[in-house]
Amino acid sequence: MPSTSRILLWAGLAAAAGGAVLCVAGWYGISGERFAERQLPYLASCTLPGAALLVAGAVLCMGGVLTGTPEAGAPAPGLGPGPTGPDPAGPDPPRPPASDEPPLRVPGGTLAHRPDCPLVAGRPEAVPVGDAALAPCPVCEPWPR
Repeated sequence: MPSTSRILLWAGLAAAAGGAVLCVAGWYGISGERFAERQLPYLASCTLPGAALLVAGAVLCMGGVLTGTPEAGAPAPGLGPGPTGPDPAGPDPPRPPASDEPPLRVPGGTLAHRPDCPLVAGRPEAVPVGDAALAPCPVCEPWPR
């Protein structure tokens, strides 16, 4: 017996295909009529039901996709931690580098950095901030300590 998700998916695809056929038939009927009063029957009998079937098909397809997903709390195949994919809980938030040395700045820069900040680490032109009024780096957050 097929699973519910497969039934919903195939029903959605069939409804969407039928809706597309009705929309094309309605467009073809309307395109051959010059006056609006002669176009209304095609609009009412083909185009509107076709659009409704397209929407219903999309909803059924999404229901089939969502029904086929694993239970909450169970990792999806290929999405667990390790080499098969990223951690479903998301990456750990970045932690600011720890340092007790005075903040540094790059000549002409507008940000103050901790010495171990990846944006200034290893750059020989980085100098201490001193009395300059600079904004804190959003990566290393040198203030407050």
